[in-house]
Amino acid sequence: MEQLLLVTWKSMLIFVILVVLSRSIGRKLLSQMSYFDFTVGITIGSISGSYVVQMIEGMWVLIAPVLLTLLAISFDFLNLKNLRFRKLADGEPVVVIRNGQILDKNMKKVRYHLDNLESQLRDKGIFDLGEVEFAVLEPHGILSVLKKSQHLPLTPKDMNTGTAYKGMPTPIIKDGQLFEHNLVRNNLSLEWLDSELKKRQVNRISDIFYAAVDTDHGLFLSVKENSLIYTPSKN
Repeated sequence: MEQLLLVTWKSMLIFVILVVLSRSIGRKLLSQMSYFDFTVGITIGSISGSYVVQMIEGMWVLIAPVLLTLLAISFDFLNLKNLRFRKLADGEPVVVIRNGQILDKNMKKVRYHLDNLESQLRDKGIFDLGEVEFAVLEPHGILSVLKKSQHLPLTPKDMNTGTAYKGMPTPIIKDGQLFEHNLVRNNLSLEWLDSELKKRQVNRISDIFYAAVDTDHGLFLSVKENSLIYTPSKN
């Protein structure tokens, strides 16, 4: 019982400390972490793990990861049920560009610098900050961007042009395995599939890595690399 109490309070203490430290470090994606951030994270994890297992004997140490997992699940449940707790634990979105103007004060509050901003904009295909109307840094480090209207792509709605319904493609073959029920769902037959495969000079379903049909009955097909020399195409 003494070992159980020891591992329990140590795990709970470390969990709270790690949550507070993570919240203090700020909102960064793993891809944005510097070498220093990574080193600090590894060090904190190692020290925390050593503290938990110190003075705990035998199999009791295996309770620690179970307790930490349960605490993480409870933490997520509180996030789901309590808005105030969620704001306290995760923080709120921060506007870093408003009406095309960079808000440096907001960036300083979350320790988010221009290099981070430029990097995440480039990741979204934006190399000119002048194209951005709004940019919001989400609680977990993702940057949401709204371009200025003159830089948005032209859509059928802008041209008052109607469009046909486009649903999700339905996979009919995965790793050489045929899903015949998906063919039936799309009102297609094995004869149709056989005809389409012959057009693409594919003789065996087992040679196909992935195949899917869209709402217009267009077939996307990709064969296994070690089967046939074939260029994926869509009918």
